[in-house]
Amino acid sequence: MRRILLIAAVLIVLLGVGAWAYLNFFANQPTVDVVPTTTLPSAQSVPTETDEIIAPTNTLVAAAPGARLVRVSAGPVVPGIVVTNRSPLAPAATSTATTSPGVYVTYIERRSGNIFSYSSTARSVTRTSNATVPGIQSALWLPNASAAYVRYLSGADFSTVNTYVLPIDGKDGFFLEQNLADIHLSATGLLTLASGVNGSIATLRQSDGTRVAQAFSSPLSSLRIAFAGPNRYLTSTKPSAALPGAAFLVDGAGRFSRLAGPLPGLVALPGPSGATVLVSSVTASGMMQMELIDTASGARTSLPVATIADKCVWTADSSALYCGIPVGPPTGYAYPDDWYQGAVSFEDRIWKINVAGRYAELVLDFSQEAEAPLDARSLALDALGTALAFLNKNDGSLWVYQL
Repeated sequence: MRRILLIAAVLIVLLGVGAWAYLNFFANQPTVDVVPTTTLPSAQSVPTETDEIIAPTNTLVAAAPGARLVRVSAGPVVPGIVVTNRSPLAPAATSTATTSPGVYVTYIERRSGNIFSYSSTARSVTRTSNATVPGIQSALWLPNASAAYVRYLSGADFSTVNTYVLPIDGKDGFFLEQNLADIHLSATGLLTLASGVNGSIATLRQSDGTRVAQAFSSPLSSLRIAFAGPNRYLTSTKPSAALPGAAFLVDGAGRFSRLAGPLPGLVALPGPSGATVLVSSVTASGMMQMELIDTASGARTSLPVATIADKCVWTADSSALYCGIPVGPPTGYAYPDDWYQGAVSFEDRIWKINVAGRYAELVLDFSQEAEAPLDARSLALDALGTALAFLNKNDGSLWVYQL
């Protein structure tokens, strides 16, 4: 009997301790709602318009009056933004880029897929679409910000690449064919690339997906594509420090001419006019380097600053570039691979590179303007060259700088 009473007493004590632990460590804890990052739309699933407004995480961060550098979003933004000189919601006939002094940055919130537009004049953010498209990996915008070509993965193993044309109001979008390897937009149309075991085929079409015509083909399958002026294209191998890459110009008849390479880590970024191409690569010792290549003469100009070409943006008239240039990039890493994969982060400054003068000038030192280091990516300029927008790769936040 004494043993039974002892066991009962021990059980009562244990139950009491358990109840105390639950009340003090679990019952009073706040509820945390976790948004799954792997919940993506199924293949060909049309984004939905919902009456339930998802509270945006991208509320405008307060900025000091007159501040030139403004952090627009507190939460992550989809890579791929557009800057215009007129409101993307205004009728086309009401204003033009040459008469409206305003700057509007249009972007997609990563968490929900909702579209927002930031006005630099009003210092305010407006939601333009409540279409829910979670899991977007990247976006390409029409120059007037009327629609974005968003890319996301789906399928049981997330191996299917979907490209959905999402209008700024979230309505009446449409799909392009699945598993496109790359796409590129310009004012003249849409260039898409389909790749397989037998090579690649680049297709030219209108921005609405109509008037499909083959631009060129290649026996290579791992390519990137871009417009390089009227009736001309630039194609390059996907960059890796482990493999020598090359860039080619392709004319309207589909003929290839080598522009650069073989160079390890090669990334090529053509100017809007196609007259000059920025090429970045790495040396044998792993140091980054950049050069400008004249597409007519083939003349090359080494630049005094270096970064990955994907951290740059051309001005609308092709006269200059703005680049995020890392200060003392860490050594011992494979560039650009480790930067793309998030294994290394940079502490950038913004530099302007003048093409005609072949010189670079410091525009923005983040160490003097921001509280923490910024790693600039997805840079975008307005047509008038009055504002530079970019994402901080460290947290996906959106920033705007008045030039």
